[in-house]
Amino acid sequence: MAKKLMISGVEIRPGERKKIDIPVAKLYTDAEVNIPIQVIRAKKEGPVVFVSAAVHGDELNGIEIISRIIQENLKLQMGTLILVPMVNVYGVLNQSRYMPDRRDLNRCFPGSKRGSLAGRLAYTFLNSIVAHCDYGIDLHTGAIHRSNLPQIRANLDDAETKRLAEAFAVPVLLNANIRDGSLREAAVSNGARVLLYEAGEALRFDELSIQTGVKGVIRVLKALGMIRKRMSKIKIEPFIANRSDWTRANASGFVKGYVELGSIVDQGEILADIKDPLGNTIAQVVSNRTGIIIGKQNIPLVQEGEAMYHLAYFGEIAEEVHEHIELMQEAIVPIEASI
Repeated sequence: MAKKLMISGVEIRPGERKKIDIPVAKLYTDAEVNIPIQVIRAKKEGPVVFVSAAVHGDELNGIEIISRIIQENLKLQMGTLILVPMVNVYGVLNQSRYMPDRRDLNRCFPGSKRGSLAGRLAYTFLNSIVAHCDYGIDLHTGAIHRSNLPQIRANLDDAETKRLAEAFAVPVLLNANIRDGSLREAAVSNGARVLLYEAGEALRFDELSIQTGVKGVIRVLKALGMIRKRMSKIKIEPFIANRSDWTRANASGFVKGYVELGSIVDQGEILADIKDPLGNTIAQVVSNRTGIIIGKQNIPLVQEGEAMYHLAYFGEIAEEVHEHIELMQEAIVPIEASI
C-alpha cells in the first residue's frame, strides 16, 4: 500500500501532480503570503526529493531553474519531486536577501512555530516540505555584486552524497562544512542528503548558471532512478576542493581586475590593482596560492578588508580543472545575454 503524503492539508496520491500554496503569514495590507510549490508523484514508491530556491530572496537564478524544470513536464518512474521556486517569498517581493525582520532565513533553521517571522517561515518549510524528503537540492547564487562559478557544495565524505554531487556534472565540488542554522543543517538532521548549488549573481539571470542548474538537477534525478532521460554525452569531470578561501582587499579604492571566474591563477599572481581617485595604484591584490577563481566581487569599488576573489585549491590538477570549466562553458550555448 502506498504511503500517504499530505502537504499543508492537501493529499498527493500516487500518479498525481499538484500545485499547492502553503500559507505563511499576512502582509500589512492583509494580503495572504504563500509558498507556492509543485508536487509530482509517481505511481511507484521511491525517493522523495525537494528542489528549493530563493531561500535568499534576491537569488533569482534558482527560480528560473525550477520554472524550466516544471516546463520540462518530467515523467517520474518512481518517487516524488517537490519543487519550491520561492522559499523566502518576502525577500523576492522586496528584492532583498533578507526577511522583513532583517534576519537571514538561512541562519534561522529549524525555526520555531511561535518565534520571529523568519523562524516561523523556517519552521513551516522544514516541517511541511523537508520532513518528507530523503534528498534535497538547494539553489543559490552569489550575494549582491558577487558572482559564483557553477559549483556544488556538500558533505563529500558521505559516499551517496558524493555520488549525487558528481552526477550533477559541474567541474568544481567543494567539501563544505555545514553552517549553523542553515537549511542544509536542518535537512541533514532530518535524515536528508543535500546538495547546495551555487552559481551566478544576486538579482540577475545568468544563462550559463541556469542551464547548468537545470541539467544538473535532471542528472541527479536520473542518478536516483526517478526519471529516464537522455543527457548530453559531453563528459564534465568533477574535481573536489577540500579548501577554499577569499582573498581580501589590502586598501580602499577603485578596482582594476585582471582575472575572471574560472581562471587559474598562480601563487604570487596579481589579481587586481587598487587605485585612488586620481588613478594612482595604491595597492595590489595578490594570490597567495595556486588555485581556481570560483567567486569574485563585480563592483569596481572596494573597502579595505573586503572579500574580492574566492579561490578553490586543487594542487597539481588545477590546470585540468580549468580545462573542464572551459568544457562546461562551451557546452552551454547562451540563449541570451545576462540581464
